[in-house]
Amino acid sequence: MSQGSAPSQRQLRAGELIRHGLADILLRGETGDPELERLTPTVVEVQMSPDLKIATAYVRTLIAGRDQALLEALNRNKKYVRGLLAKKVEMKFMPEVRYRIDTALDYANKIDELLHRPEVARDLKKDE
Repeated sequence: MSQGSAPSQRQLRAGELIRHGLADILLRGETGDPELERLTPTVVEVQMSPDLKIATAYVRTLIAGRDQALLEALNRNKKYVRGLLAKKVEMKFMPEVRYRIDTALDYANKIDELLHRPEVARDLKKDE
């Protein structure tokens, strides 16, 4: 995706199809990987490349400090999951799925933490 351009409707629709399919596979434990099942992954978002050949799945686990283990387990099962996904999602071509850890929640928590610091709260009250 080029800098600053919004994804097309086609990219958004394809991303949602992939997200739902992945979430379903992981929720039902269809990978057969016990470690992946223990990590209880959540698929937050899937972004598609403009040509729909690459799907970047943003995932996270609710188990603190286990994000790297989640990435390793997903990458270990990458080809198998893609095959399962191809059976679930009706698309002309099944994209390559790349996994990334979703950091949006961490970022939001950091901002919230900053806003609640006494010196920042004091400065914010001055503006009111």
